[in-house]
Amino acid sequence: MNYKELIASFTKEDYKNNRVDLHVHTNFSDGRGDVKVLLEQAKAQDYRYISFTDHNTMAGYEGLKDERVVPGVEFDVWCGYVFMHLLAYGVDFQSEALKPFFAKTKRETEADIVRIFAKRDIKKLIAAIHEAGGIAVLAHPACCWALGMEGFVKKLMSYGLDGLEVYYPYKRHRGIVKFHTAAAIERIADKYNLIKTGGSDLHSETL
Repeated sequence: MNYKELIASFTKEDYKNNRVDLHVHTNFSDGRGDVKVLLEQAKAQDYRYISFTDHNTMAGYEGLKDERVVPGVEFDVWCGYVFMHLLAYGVDFQSEALKPFFAKTKRETEADIVRIFAKRDIKKLIAAIHEAGGIAVLAHPACCWALGMEGFVKKLMSYGLDGLEVYYPYKRHRGIVKFHTAAAIERIADKYNLIKTGGSDLHSETL
C-alpha cells in the first residue's frame, strides 16, 4: 500500500469526525490501552484508519495485521535547541534502517526525564524513515519552542520532512504550553504543500 498517498487523501472532516486517528499511544509506551482492545474499539466505532504511535517503539506491531491500521511510531529527537516529536507513518517496523532509533529499554518509551535525553540525529532519522518506506511528520507543532515556526519547518523540510500534524486537540498540558497557533500551523502546511495529519494523542484505555 502507498501510505503516503493514502494519508495525503485524508481530509479535515476525517479527523474531526473520528473516522481517522493517526496518533494513539498504548501500553507499549506511556499509554494505558491494549493494542488489540483499542483496535476492536476502532472497528466497533467504524474508524476507517488508526495508527498506534508509541514512543520510540513499534513492538505493538508484532503479529498485528489489519487493513485499518497505518503503521506508526513517535520518536523523541532534538533539532538544534528544539526538543521535538517526529511521527513516522507507513514504515516497515522490521526495517534495519530504523532499528538503531528504537528504544532499548521500556523506560525510553515512557519516562519523560529519560526521553528528553534522546541522542537521535534528526537528519539520519528522517533518512531512515524514508528508507523504511515511510513519511516523517512533525507532531503537535504548535508546542515546538522554535522562535520562528516557518523557518523551523523549512529547516526540517531541507532534511526531508513530509508533513505537519495539523488536526490536533491541544488538550491538557499541550493546551497550555503552546508557542504558536493551530491556524498558523495549517497556513504553513498549505503554503509549502505539506501533508496534513491529525490524531487525538490518546493515552487512555478507550477511544
